[in-house]
Parts: sequence; C-alpha cells; structure tokens
Amino acid sequence: MSTEPPKREQWQWENATAGAAAGFATVAVMHPLDVVRTRFQVNDGRGSHLPSYKNTAHAIFTITRSEGLRGLYAGFLPGVLGSTISWGLYFFFYDKAKQRYARSREEKLSPGLHLASAAEAGALVCLCTNPVWVVKTRLQLQTPLHQTRPYSGLYDAFRTIMREEGFSALYRGIVPGLFLVSHGAIQFTAYEELRKTIVDLKSKGNETKHQNSDQLLNSVDYAVLGATSKVAAILLTYPFQVVRSRLQQRPSGDGIPRYMDSWHVVKETARFERVRGFYKGITPNLLKNVPASSITFIVYENVLKLLKPARRND
Repeated sequence: MSTEPPKREQWQWENATAGAAAGFATVAVMHPLDVVRTRFQVNDGRGSHLPSYKNTAHAIFTITRSEGLRGLYAGFLPGVLGSTISWGLYFFFYDKAKQRYARSREEKLSPGLHLASAAEAGALVCLCTNPVWVVKTRLQLQTPLHQTRPYSGLYDAFRTIMREEGFSALYRGIVPGLFLVSHGAIQFTAYEELRKTIVDLKSKGNETKHQNSDQLLNSVDYAVLGATSKVAAILLTYPFQVVRSRLQQRPSGDGIPRYMDSWHVVKETARFERVRGFYKGITPNLLKNVPASSITFIVYENVLKLLKPARRND
C-alpha cells in the first residue's frame, strides 16, 4: 500500500510560498498609500500631533516635501514582514481548513464552509502577527511634529514598547483585529464564488470538457476577481480598521494612551466625528488595496501554477 500523502496535502508549501510572494509584491508597490491611510485614520482633529491633509494627493505631496521618500516608506520593514508572513500563513491555514472540511465530502465546498475556512485562517494569522502591525502603525505615525523620542527602527520599536508599556501593548487593537477576520472571510468567500462562476461560464464555451480550471483562467480574470472581492470586504469592514489604528497609536509623553479600549474609540469617534469618522482614509485605502488585491491574486495564482508542475515532477 502506498504511503504517499494525498496530492492536495503535498501542495501545502506551494500555497504558503505563493501567498508570501504575493504579500511581498503587494507591500512593495502600495506602501506609500498605506502610510497615508493610517495617518488619516488616526487624525481625529482633537490635538493630534499629525499634520492635516486635505486629500490623498495633498498628503503624498506634503509627506514627500517634509519627510522625503523615507516618510512615504515609514514602517516599510514591518509592513513587508507582516504582510509576507500574514499572506503566507493565511493561504496555508485557509488551504488546510478547506482540506479538513472537504475530507468527508466529494462535492465542492459550500459558501458557508469557504467562509468558515477564511475566518479560521484569519483568526490564527491575527494572533500571530498583531505585534508586527502595532510596530508598523507606530512607525508610520512618526512625523517631524512627534513629541516623544522616535523609534529608530523595527527592533528599537519592539524593545521600547516592551520596556515602556509591557508585552500587552503589542496586542493593542487585537479585538478589532479579530473582528477584521470578517474582512478576509468576506473577501475569500466572494473570490471563491466569483471564481466558480467565471470557470463555469468559460467551461460551457470550451470544447475541452475536462480542462483543469486553472487553465481556463488568466491574469486578467485573477485581477478582476481580486479587485471585486476586495471592494466588497472593504466597504463592510473598514470601521474596524479605524478603531484598530487608533488603539495602536503610541501614548503621549505622560504614557497614557489616547484611547483606552475599543468601546472608548467607538464612543469618542461617534461623538465628535459621527459616521464619517469611521471611514477616514477610505480613499487611499481603496486606491491601495483594490489594485493591491489584484496584484496579490495574480502573483499567488501564477506562482501556484509554476510550483504545481514542479511538485508533479519530483
């Protein structure tokens, strides 16, 4: 009897590698918009140390003029590290969850099981990477107007946070972060369902009945799928991102955080900024994440296509 593991399980490392490559490509291209988005999100207009920006273009121009390219790429190292690890783990956990749910089923997974798989993967990734996102947020918010000693880099930020605020500070924003699991769940569920629809439509007009679904789709299809699924996820979950960013700000010179917990953020934002406050920075967020999602899935799907034949030839 053969002891060779099932083919799908053999491809687990390909999913992780493709996801990591996709995450790196995404951050490298879109990081300046991420900086702009974060600064908009936390600027509540009430004594913030951040400069005021009129819009996304004005923010990019102002940051470039006052801080140079370094300002636009503030927090780039934790951004790359966090995104690469996150996407790698996400695709790995997501694929593992789908395998587990499909083990006793011959038919395709239902939308509900795709949703459960994505939510499970997102929660595990959130717990693993929250400290990296805290550091990234704080580095992105450092400006010439900052009142406290700036962090000199990734390691200094981790060390300073641990010394001044304790280990728990690395998990600030974990509650809205876990709620943001719904973002990935919505995105991946939409992606899978739209993907099946496109494959079915192309299969009907394709003479090769048994052609692999991967061969029916191209990079344009992956770009459209990634962008469409991302828009749906952003519109539904963006307020959680604002809450998380505001919680992850560095405390002022007296060591007291601006916001104590998630509920405090929600109350203060609703009181002073109304609904608009929960959608601050959504324009650069859409500009960053919609094309970024297209890039991510183009890279992921094409790297996976390259790796699968290599596995078959081993």
